[in-house]
Amino acid sequence: MGVVIVTGGTFGLGQSITVELARRGNKVVAFGLAQPQVSSTAQGFDSLMGELKSASCTADILEADVSNAADVQRVIDHTIERHGAINGLVNNAAIGPLGTVLSTDESTFERIVGVNLKGTYLMSRAALPHMVRAGGGSIVNIGSGAGWGKPNMAIYSASKGAIVALSTAMAYDHFHDRVRVNVAIPGGGGIVSGMSVGRMGGDVSAFKSKPAPGTVAGRPANGRDLANAVAFLLSDDAATISGTVIDVGCFAHQGGPIPSMH
Repeated sequence: MGVVIVTGGTFGLGQSITVELARRGNKVVAFGLAQPQVSSTAQGFDSLMGELKSASCTADILEADVSNAADVQRVIDHTIERHGAINGLVNNAAIGPLGTVLSTDESTFERIVGVNLKGTYLMSRAALPHMVRAGGGSIVNIGSGAGWGKPNMAIYSASKGAIVALSTAMAYDHFHDRVRVNVAIPGGGGIVSGMSVGRMGGDVSAFKSKPAPGTVAGRPANGRDLANAVAFLLSDDAATISGTVIDVGCFAHQGGPIPSMH
């Protein structure tokens, strides 16, 4: 068990990660923004607090913007002052507005890259020295099947493709520091997140009614499926694993389509 920071950990898939890590006995510091961001339905921290209470566990909940270096440092300072260490980091915060290169304006481009890529960089840069001094740690970056390119997701795809490359580079750079860096990708079709529902205008029923192959488990993946993979990558059970990608939802890069049953 250890001290783990979860970015974007207050809603959706991040909330599932926060609750599962806390349930397993980790000291979790989760942060996010209270106001909804573009393409997401995330709002407030009440849902997370309710889930933690139901699971009979606790976590530190902060409001902070991962794309703001001062906010990131404030989270780091809180974590060190309260818990004395940082053993794990989950870079989950992301936004994913739809659009092509032609339909994405410059401010939206900058915000997507600012949260998804710069945010991962800022948080990793701030947390790594503490892990290195402690003799090691684990970083899990949340990717996307869009990182290999998906239609109408040009800039989001670019940012998530960059996450895979950044993670592999970091795994090399910090190999001898005993800091492991891996990517977990949610997907498989039908996984419900604040981002995916936001893309459907906030209508969960419309999103769930879309045809989706789901997973080999015979159902779509969910937040706890992703959280279980993240917990594994953070744990000593994954002590020799770095620079790799776990696809939580079947098939490398979330490939497909899965043929229908006849």
